[in-house]
Amino acid sequence: QRMRAAGSGIPVFYTPAGAGTQYANGGIPIKFKKGLPKGQQGEVEIASAPRETRVFHNKEYVMEEALPADLAIVKAWKADTRGNLIFRGTSANANPDAAMSGKHCIAEVEEIVPVGSLHPDEIHLSGVFVDKVLFAKDNAKRIERLKIRDAAAHAQQSSSSVVQGGRARMIKRAAKEFKDGMYVNLGIGIPTMASNFIPPDVHIELQAENGMMGLGPYPSHEDEADPDLINAGKETVTPIKGASTFSSSHSFSMIRGGHVDLTILGGLQVSANGDLANWIIPGKLLKGMGGAMDLVSAPDAKVVVTMDHTSKSGAPKILPECSLPLTGKGVVDRIITDMCVFDCDKHGDGGLTLVEIAPHLTVDDIRNVTGCNFKVASDPLPSMSDENEEEDTASVG
Repeated sequence: QRMRAAGSGIPVFYTPAGAGTQYANGGIPIKFKKGLPKGQQGEVEIASAPRETRVFHNKEYVMEEALPADLAIVKAWKADTRGNLIFRGTSANANPDAAMSGKHCIAEVEEIVPVGSLHPDEIHLSGVFVDKVLFAKDNAKRIERLKIRDAAAHAQQSSSSVVQGGRARMIKRAAKEFKDGMYVNLGIGIPTMASNFIPPDVHIELQAENGMMGLGPYPSHEDEADPDLINAGKETVTPIKGASTFSSSHSFSMIRGGHVDLTILGGLQVSANGDLANWIIPGKLLKGMGGAMDLVSAPDAKVVVTMDHTSKSGAPKILPECSLPLTGKGVVDRIITDMCVFDCDKHGDGGLTLVEIAPHLTVDDIRNVTGCNFKVASDPLPSMSDENEEEDTASVG
């Protein structure tokens, strides 16, 4: 969006993503001090500065500056001699936005055709943004994460494809959040595994932040795998009937505009008022927050967090306040753990309400491992698991 803004002559824009978090308040480590003795390592030398925020319609927004470039180098599938570009599958990604942001743009393409060969309706990016087109002689594309759903391979999979215990319970319970007609974004791990248990009478469309709506299963064999059709985790996928592909900025416009109905993602901590921390543990390697800040701050979207109820050391992960840097403030609607389900009153001060519980556990069991107070919806509480299902195992191969 910042690159697209630069190419559109928009110096700044406001987004709800990151409002109320360290991203807006400043302090994210950019550089750590070197040469410090053991015990002092991890001391921050350079940290991010605070960002300007404003309130619109009773909601806080963070100001983002446009991101212009002197030179943009992009990759496209096909171009004509006037510089009009076509991208294939999910390979558009940030390429159109990068092209727009540059004072000069060079496009490397797999095929160059004479002007007039492309129908105007086919063109994804006008040649007005492109200064030079280069033909790429070597167009071999490496598949970073080949994923196959071959039936024979599936039959030979080890028992590692069967998830057991509390994790299986979370996977199956998360699948019950899917409602017919929903547009859904799923985080890696348990949220994605939940898509294996979509009820047969429920049709949803899965979105990938890198530029696809209508994400389908893994390819059935290696020959079907296409390096230009991948999900946000770089895994090979196939599109369902009616799927569409688009750029990253278009993808996040869907998210920020509230057009994605449900987001399910993992968490490190959740607070009693629906704050979420899931992107950084101070002092550990930081890969970035991905699209999580945008997803959880989207208006009207339901945000469900799946996570173990406690850490490996037994410490509560549901707390009065998160001690880790926040991904979003007051964003979580529901928490699904290996022990229970909580609803969060993220818009008020109602806190947490226990609405479902795992078999053989009591409310006192939950209180003993939860770091904050909560209400109980009913007595007795509904079970997280259906009575007639094997709730302790889930085949996710």
